[in-house]
Amino acid sequence: MLILDSVSFYISFILSLYYVNDSLLVLQNSSIFFFVLLWASSALVFVKLGLYRAVLRYASTETVWAVSLGCVLSAAIYISLATILSYNIEHISVLIYLALCLAFTGGIRVISRAVFSRLHLTVKEIVIVYGAGSAGCQLVKYLENGDEYKVIALVDDDLSKIGTNVVGVKVYSSDSIEKLIKDEEVSKILLAMPSVVAKQKKKILDKLESFPVEVKTVPPLTEIIDRSHTGFELKDIDVEDLLGRQSVTPNHELMRTNISNKVVMVTGAGGSIGSELCRQILKLSPQKIVLFELTEYALYSIDKELKELAVNNALSVEIIPLLGSIQHKKRLVTIMRTFSVDTVYHAAAYKHMPLVENNVAEGVRNNIFGTLFAAQAAIETKVSNFILVSTDKAVRPTNVMGASKRMAELTLQALQNEQSETCFSMVRFGNVLGSSGSVVPLFKRQIKQGGPITLTHPEITRFFMTIPEAAQLVIQAGSMAKGGDVFVLDMGQPVKIKDLATKMVHLSGMEVRDDNNTGDKTIEIVCTGLRPGEKLYEELLIGENVLGTEHQQIMSALEVFLDWSELKVLIDRLDVATHEYDQQAIRDILLEAPTGFTPTDGICDLVWSIKNKKTDLTLVS
Repeated sequence: MLILDSVSFYISFILSLYYVNDSLLVLQNSSIFFFVLLWASSALVFVKLGLYRAVLRYASTETVWAVSLGCVLSAAIYISLATILSYNIEHISVLIYLALCLAFTGGIRVISRAVFSRLHLTVKEIVIVYGAGSAGCQLVKYLENGDEYKVIALVDDDLSKIGTNVVGVKVYSSDSIEKLIKDEEVSKILLAMPSVVAKQKKKILDKLESFPVEVKTVPPLTEIIDRSHTGFELKDIDVEDLLGRQSVTPNHELMRTNISNKVVMVTGAGGSIGSELCRQILKLSPQKIVLFELTEYALYSIDKELKELAVNNALSVEIIPLLGSIQHKKRLVTIMRTFSVDTVYHAAAYKHMPLVENNVAEGVRNNIFGTLFAAQAAIETKVSNFILVSTDKAVRPTNVMGASKRMAELTLQALQNEQSETCFSMVRFGNVLGSSGSVVPLFKRQIKQGGPITLTHPEITRFFMTIPEAAQLVIQAGSMAKGGDVFVLDMGQPVKIKDLATKMVHLSGMEVRDDNNTGDKTIEIVCTGLRPGEKLYEELLIGENVLGTEHQQIMSALEVFLDWSELKVLIDRLDVATHEYDQQAIRDILLEAPTGFTPTDGICDLVWSIKNKKTDLTLVS
């Protein structure tokens, strides 16, 4: 560039003299010394302005201004040298020199940038950016200097922007997307609308789903420029965007009631809900958080994460990681008494329905007796509040997991009437997005692998909520408890799982495979049949008696429960049955209890099944 600029200075110099004198003979009388001084001074100015540090491919408006300033200063040097050396020049020749310098030095950079862009254009993916606001403009500028994507159009629903040019790219209406995809061979649509409300985003995604391209969203600009972010990364569309759920801002007064300046214990602290509860609790400034977890690695992970969060946010919260099982009552009593626990969030449970169905005795002991022991420990140590994280599968359950969680609810309701030291409550909600065992991560993994996507039944539906939203609502519900309350979270509208899978396939740029569509860019959806104990539809309420609360997304259910004297008889029998591994007795007791248990399959416990088969073979032989 220095050589090219030097040639530009020389040509501009001789042409400026030629234009005035109409002859190159004047150069014979011009001092070589004059031009050398002009060239050296001008080159030094260009160096100081940083023009030789700039990469031509990334030349921008700032580069143009720097070149213009450099040429103006070079012309000023021209006049100064002529005055100092007593050279007789006309003012018109200085203006010509300035104009030619601008044309040559600026033109070289514009042409070079265009050549580089053309060379890289052939390897770039053609994309459309949806959103011509500030986020879309920033994205276009960022991609313009990259090697991966070429933005050929901006799309926006704002009619005032249609037809305009924003950062050099034309803005189209959403009605033009199909034609743009076909004419320009677009491979992706990048959604750059971080501030749009959930319902509007869902409406846009529903529209984009019909196009044969992959839809991605972009991280916020702060994430792109953050030092910890190694490069620009497109993100898959979040499933919550597909559901169109608008999270409600939490009531901070309710959030703080049972936590601020108190000792809080979370059982199952390393699980999906337990770990999010810990994150939310940490922000509310408790004195201590007692993390109680059975799995060593899960406890290590959440402990490490929380301690880093505390340091980064200058929070003086003592974090206490403790290994243990909720089936060990003495361990629970010792911990609660030692650390003077005020509030317990009981999230520890075996919740994966097929696994509990195959391991009945362990599921019953963990979910029912684990809850009983934790509750009795809370009473013995005078814990103020005990909140059980329950599930929609406890409503008219068709599987052991749901029945065991309903029995856990009945246990807390019965214990509430036996004492006044501890306020017991339970919060019932459906599936959370991204939790362990959730269909969403499974579907994402299956799509990346090229399919097939597996689901149990084409008509199966479920309620969904994000993990942070569920954790916040659990905390707020517990703050409103008066004793024995069953809180039900408003989960919005149920979602058909097959429709969810279909949307995820379409937004990944693929089609669902069928008899009429068997190409390479297709993914098959396979229905494997309902698993033992699985329901097509989940419910949140047992009866119709439900009351509103001070929170618009939390309801209080009024449901039938047993006195402790009646429930204890069933609990004692269940204790014997589980210790003796009597699967039939366990089932009979769960059926006898007021859980609404209506199993759809026989006993599925794996050990019991094999044991019975061996017994039958022995009898036959």
